[in-house]
Amino acid sequence: MPTRKQRRRQQKGRRHEYEFVYVDEEGHEVPVDEPEPGTRRREASKNGKSGKAKAAGTRSGRTPRKVDPPSWNRVIKRSAIFAPLIFLAFGLLNHTYSLAGRVALTLVYTGFFIPFMYLMDRAMYRSYLRRTGNPPGRRSWRRP
Repeated sequence: MPTRKQRRRQQKGRRHEYEFVYVDEEGHEVPVDEPEPGTRRREASKNGKSGKAKAAGTRSGRTPRKVDPPSWNRVIKRSAIFAPLIFLAFGLLNHTYSLAGRVALTLVYTGFFIPFMYLMDRAMYRSYLRRTGNPPGRRSWRRP
């Protein structure tokens, strides 16, 4: 359901009368013959596409943000940023652990964090490819 602001904009657009014209080769303005109100719907249904189905396919009119393919180097750099944060979190939560224990625990959790971050990047990249219409390529070592 449209919001009040959207309804006001729609009503404002309906209040004004617009005259559609086009300029021919000689420079004269020629009025455009308006099609019947129901012809657009009929043409869309003949093509098998409706306005609602078209709008539902792309939530907004903008293009999706580009997602780079997953990379182990990028994941390792990102984990280097998160490792000190994990260390600080364990420092605040585990007062009883020694410094060496907190460092070891940070290394273990960062070691688990790296492959999961790569899998998340891969999932985001595959969903980006599906949204843009490019199917993800198959690897040569996998069976089809």
